[in-house]
Amino acid sequence: MRPSLIAPFLILTAAASLILAGCSKKSADVSAHDGASAADFFKPVTGLAAPAWKLKTPDGRELSSAEFAGKLVVLDIWATWCPPCRAEIPAYIALQEKYREQGVVIVGLSVDEDIAALKQYMADQKINYPIAMADEAVQQNLGGIEGYPTTFIIDRKGQVVLKKIGGAPHEAIEAAIKRHL
Repeated sequence: MRPSLIAPFLILTAAASLILAGCSKKSADVSAHDGASAADFFKPVTGLAAPAWKLKTPDGRELSSAEFAGKLVVLDIWATWCPPCRAEIPAYIALQEKYREQGVVIVGLSVDEDIAALKQYMADQKINYPIAMADEAVQQNLGGIEGYPTTFIIDRKGQVVLKKIGGAPHEAIEAAIKRHL
């Protein structure tokens, strides 16, 4: 290969890899992992305090991490264009309903750029938990995001205790929540 073509080739190869792996590194088909445990998807995190943030909701309201102090937070960084992200939404809706009274809150941080499409998706799915627009600072303060969805379990003391990259079935997400109730 001519030297003048090497740099563009490497850039295109890297971009293609990110596109193919960027949505989910673990599972494009969440249902294929039924019966898997939380440990198959969520990995322990130690020594990482959840970063404080103030972000805008799709409606322009401010949402702050301080609103969830003392709660068990499932923080999901996702996008409507990501199939594994969309596949997890019904589980998050059901788990928010089931564990709300026990102090669990699901929080979605969307990386979508099309706010109108996001709002329509939220309405169509009847999402019952708060959604805000993720910014680069929050993603970096969580140690960087390698793919979507990336989900963090934050305990009631504000410590990140588990992290998942890629899709997971309802049962695995629920098991991770139960571990920290």
